[in-house]
Amino acid sequence: MMNTLEQKKEAFARLLTILDELRTQCPWDIKQNMQSLRHLTIEEVYELADGIIKEDLQEIKKELGDVLLHILFYARIGSETNDFDIADVIHAQCEKLISRHPHIYGDVKVENEEEVRKNWEQLKLKEGNKSVLSGVPNSMPSMIKAMRMQEKAAQVGFDWPSGKEVFAKIEEEIEEFKIEVEQGDHEQMEKEMGDVLFSLINYCRHLGINPESALEKTNVKFRKRFMYIEEQAQAQGKIITDLNLEQMDELWNEAKLI
Repeated sequence: MMNTLEQKKEAFARLLTILDELRTQCPWDIKQNMQSLRHLTIEEVYELADGIIKEDLQEIKKELGDVLLHILFYARIGSETNDFDIADVIHAQCEKLISRHPHIYGDVKVENEEEVRKNWEQLKLKEGNKSVLSGVPNSMPSMIKAMRMQEKAAQVGFDWPSGKEVFAKIEEEIEEFKIEVEQGDHEQMEKEMGDVLFSLINYCRHLGINPESALEKTNVKFRKRFMYIEEQAQAQGKIITDLNLEQMDELWNEAKLI
């Protein structure tokens, strides 16, 4: 049975009260500032992402709590300098959601999700954003950043007509990369490989595949199979460096069948 709105409010208020107590009584919490919390927040978000990839609902619930705590912590710090508090944060978000959904809170008509996305970007520009890409953080991991920039560019019409053209672009970029490999120019090789990866990410987008999720699933698969090789070597009274490539490859093929 899900909690009522009143119960949700009580839970939120309880967490705010606990955070206030920790901020004034716990030596560690008293010492924290936005800079010291930053890397911890990033870690918590990645832990949440891990739970989502594993589809572990209990883990997701736990990590959402950790992320929520960090949001409230930043707001608490902001209140100490009278710059903003959690109410200001929430109201600002509410106003943004209302202004960017005129098809719900206004008289704008939309036919589908794509029109909603296009309207969103147009509204952001009207709000003062200098570029469609300005909402993509510089510190975002490169693969996710490439995906988000491509999505945003596509929302204003800058996109290939279909995946067919994107795949042709991948082939073109690979050929250019091969030329640089043959010439042995490392700097140019890196540049062309960047173009190959960017094109691959773009193709994923056209196919509706999240490249970050796809790669992480392969990472998980690789880890599982490689650790199987290590475990089998240990079962034989060896370590992995005692095995030659042929032996490791045989165990790798075994792991694929598990």
